[in-house]
Amino acid sequence: MRRVHQPHTDVFVRDRIDVRVPGAEERIAGQLRDSGLVTVDGLASRTDVLAFATRIMNVVPHRDSDSDGLTTIRDSRRNTHRAGFAGFSNGPLDPHTERSGTPNPPRLMLLVCGQAAATGGECLLTDGQAVHFDLFTGHRPAGTALAQPRTAFFGAGDGHASQVFTVHPDLRVSVRLRLDGLARWSPIVQPYLAQLRAAAVRHQVRLRLAPGQGYLLDNERWLHARSAFTGDRLFWRALGLPLFPMPRGFVPARDSVSAPMLSEAG
Repeated sequence: MRRVHQPHTDVFVRDRIDVRVPGAEERIAGQLRDSGLVTVDGLASRTDVLAFATRIMNVVPHRDSDSDGLTTIRDSRRNTHRAGFAGFSNGPLDPHTERSGTPNPPRLMLLVCGQAAATGGECLLTDGQAVHFDLFTGHRPAGTALAQPRTAFFGAGDGHASQVFTVHPDLRVSVRLRLDGLARWSPIVQPYLAQLRAAAVRHQVRLRLAPGQGYLLDNERWLHARSAFTGDRLFWRALGLPLFPMPRGFVPARDSVSAPMLSEAG
């Protein structure tokens, strides 16, 4: 499991794959299936980011994306208190799944630094497998409740009813989460939200990315967040579906799941 006290460079170096070498796509696919996280560098421009993204995914356009399918992430100075738009402010972001309020969130997320913040702005990543293990070993009632079907509603009026942990027919588990004003919770899980938030933060790792550096993650396994920042921070994001097979979610701790009550990530 990953811990927040790990040095930033250790995390980046450990998970880095050189995207310029032959066979990089195969190595990326294997690492995503194994750990769900890859770090990359050498993507110095928006053109580089888009070219790399299209090597590994079918880029999926959405509400916030530009005409090429990428999303420009920077402080617009208009969205500080607007629910669902905190990514376009300079404030902190809670751990979340990208596009959690849609029936089928994109499987992959690529985020690359174009310009670093003057201060702050670190990327904060949490392995959902670690959170699941933490809750089921230390707070089992919380883990059990958070896997109950339709105990959360993510998004606005056109959002989606789901649950934090979805158990698939093969007993692998996916995570789906948001903790902002567009998350509504069943009374079944309300008592456990503080434990969930604490576990998500406890297992965070920090990445302070330089221009051209980024990360690629499995959006069904990893949660991502951000610290507040100052300055003209600029990132590019791509969301999409992998061009290679990937099993759903992650392998949970032994005895932490039973036969699923849902066959889809509802």
